[in-house]
Amino acid sequence: MDVRLDGRTALITGGSLGLGRAMGTEFARSGASVALVSRTKETLDEAVDEIAGIAPDIQVRGYSCDVRDSDGLATTHAAIVTELGPVDILVNNAGTSAAKPFELVTDEDWQNDLDLKFMAAVRLARLCIPAMKEQGWGRIINVLNTAAKAPPARSTPTSVSRAAGMALTKALAAELAPHGILVNALNTGVLLTNQWRRLHSEQAPEASFEEYIATRAKPVPLGRLGDAAEFANLACFLASDHGSYITGTAINVDGGLSPVV
Repeated sequence: MDVRLDGRTALITGGSLGLGRAMGTEFARSGASVALVSRTKETLDEAVDEIAGIAPDIQVRGYSCDVRDSDGLATTHAAIVTELGPVDILVNNAGTSAAKPFELVTDEDWQNDLDLKFMAAVRLARLCIPAMKEQGWGRIINVLNTAAKAPPARSTPTSVSRAAGMALTKALAAELAPHGILVNALNTGVLLTNQWRRLHSEQAPEASFEEYIATRAKPVPLGRLGDAAEFANLACFLASDHGSYITGTAINVDGGLSPVV
């Protein structure tokens, strides 16, 4: 199957590392112009250079923006439209793990997590949907995690923010289907990204990274952590015309880890 995104423009938040960079790479390989959005300009520039080297004939641009800032999002979206054209594919991927016992989560923690993982998706969808409606075609992919379906203990505030994102996915899918706009979520399990290096240093600095990862992979039925490229392949499929009858669903990309389908 030849998955193509020729003539499309994709906006990917959290685009400088991990899943965002992997999706940007796969989208560019498939012919889409790619706008990567991230706070850190240095890693953003590295991602743009890397993807441009892989797909030299494709437009790839980086935009430094804190997605929690509504004015900054509006300015960034306007710049993307000016330079690359209206956004056809929106991937709300920005976010980081924030999980601890409920009684330790402050009001500031709650607000920061909701602004980063939920309200950024709301605001970007609001900015991108009018052009998608006008052309009668669009894709919105919300990157969540399996805690949105099966929240374990000590998983707040992330599990709650992600559950809100899943509800948003379903509501938008029903509302936007008549306009040819498909909305889906991809729920991550344990995928090997840069975030695990941070968690390793926080949770088990006495162990090697390989030992730490092996421990985290034990509960996964497939016996290993997923690769960011495997995740990107599915995102690319959903963004293409091959995924034209899939909307309003949240797909676990977790090696069978989640107890909920």
